[in-house]
Amino acid sequence: MNKLQGKVWRFGNDVDTDLIIPARYLNTSIPKELAQHCMEDADPTFAGKVGKGDIIAAGKNFGCGSSREHAPIAIKAAGVSCVIAASFARIFYRNSINIGLPILESLEASQKITEGDQVEVDLDTGKITNLTKNETYQAAAFPDFMQELINTGGLIEYMKKKVAQ
Repeated sequence: MNKLQGKVWRFGNDVDTDLIIPARYLNTSIPKELAQHCMEDADPTFAGKVGKGDIIAAGKNFGCGSSREHAPIAIKAAGVSCVIAASFARIFYRNSINIGLPILESLEASQKITEGDQVEVDLDTGKITNLTKNETYQAAAFPDFMQELINTGGLIEYMKKKVAQ
């Protein structure tokens, strides 16, 4: 079973890639350096308090703005295990999968999960369990090939594995 569990950090609607990783830090693509500035303009203390395995919950249109893949890289490198939102910008969605960051769309979860909640996500089924509130929500499960892509660490690692086979 492919389950994640973590504390939730909450953000609103239309969180753009500039809020996720401000353009002034795009002079590097080193994940560890990007992580130090993740969500800095939305919450200057985020990078210092987010823990490994924590989860971001947000409203609609998460990841809008530029097509930079630095945004999901910064989130993943900061230790976030997945992002749950009402909806994602299409290019952010694809970039997230390509770097191995699971993201789930669930309107109900995005509306009911609050900051500090403990949440468990079953990537095999798309079931999201709010352990704090004893509620469950549903997101679409990833097809098997996308789960394999995420589990191997993203598109590059997935392709390396396929070429080696």
